[in-house]
Amino acid sequence: MFIDLGFAQRCKHGENICGDAFKFVKTGEGSCLVAVLSDGLGSGVKANILSSMTSVMAMKFACQKPFSVLRAAETMMSALPICSVRKISYATFTILNASVSGEIRVIEMGNPPFLYFQGLAHQVLAGEELTSPRWQDRTMKQYTFQAEEGDRILFFSDGISQAGLGTVAYPLGWTEPDYCRYLSEVLEQQPDISSQQLCQLLTRQALSKESGGINLDDMTCACVYFRQRREMLLFTGPPYDARRDGECAAYLAAFPGDKVISGGTSADIVARELGREVNTDLQDINGVVPPQANMAGIDLVTEGVFTLTRAIAYLENFAGAPADNAAGRLVEILLRNDAIHFLVGTRVNEAHQDPNLPQELDIRRNIVGKLAEVLRNKYYKEVDIKYI
Repeated sequence: MFIDLGFAQRCKHGENICGDAFKFVKTGEGSCLVAVLSDGLGSGVKANILSSMTSVMAMKFACQKPFSVLRAAETMMSALPICSVRKISYATFTILNASVSGEIRVIEMGNPPFLYFQGLAHQVLAGEELTSPRWQDRTMKQYTFQAEEGDRILFFSDGISQAGLGTVAYPLGWTEPDYCRYLSEVLEQQPDISSQQLCQLLTRQALSKESGGINLDDMTCACVYFRQRREMLLFTGPPYDARRDGECAAYLAAFPGDKVISGGTSADIVARELGREVNTDLQDINGVVPPQANMAGIDLVTEGVFTLTRAIAYLENFAGAPADNAAGRLVEILLRNDAIHFLVGTRVNEAHQDPNLPQELDIRRNIVGKLAEVLRNKYYKEVDIKYI
């Protein structure tokens, strides 16, 4: 199995720093995952300090073998600075240890209970209560269980579960039956949705419960999804040597995952070499990016520079992309895959060397490099680039 990890976060309205902290590490070439979500007391800088300290300490303890839950919790709680206003130090945490074999360990203190979905069904698990002799007012729960392919684990801060608190529609907040029902509906409509996209949807839905769409607390959601690894290939730009056109087309045709072509010249090469037609979708004219085209056996065919540049902007915004244009559809394909392979032709396109064009319209190599950087650093994708 592959461990698909994603998360979404939104600061409290009016704050530039999030009081929640989410950290993770994958070890053993991705075979093991440790993830920590902490919610600091209050909001802003003080909360960020508390949650960041807690998450860093929790990560160090959770990566140790053996790992003493009580010792770790006592150390973390004792190390936190005291709030000058409330005279207490407090940060919640959820710690997840997972392996590709499906062995799961979850430790919670103060955060809303994690959710375990098998398909569309929310499964309630029994946990072991743990109480520290030094901090008897803070009870922890520990869960150990075996996950199977297709299972999902979601955990979040109380900014999600308390969304809409005090409003007429949600006097007690967005309660567990309500958000579990919402998640089941999403999973029924999109059974293969990625962890990243699911977290973004849940966070947006929670925000919609708030009066005026103004969230009164930080919101953070994380998801782990056990599934088979997904790979895609994006071909853009003609190869330096035209004699290698057939090689590129054959490589694309034989690739087992999603296939994307970005660039009119690249699409013409593939169509010619494989004996297929490429037809522009005239219903896709939107004024944002050039319309997509259609080709048999290819999942998406787009224009090159403008569309790739707009896709980078969507990804950097970290808030999702509209599905009503080619760049948005490209982002959807990128996010649903774990490994992205770029096949980049290096023949110079003179149309993109005009110094009067904006900096974003740099040569193809730089655009692909920037796209790869965003995918690695913001979305934790495995990316490789082959120049030809």
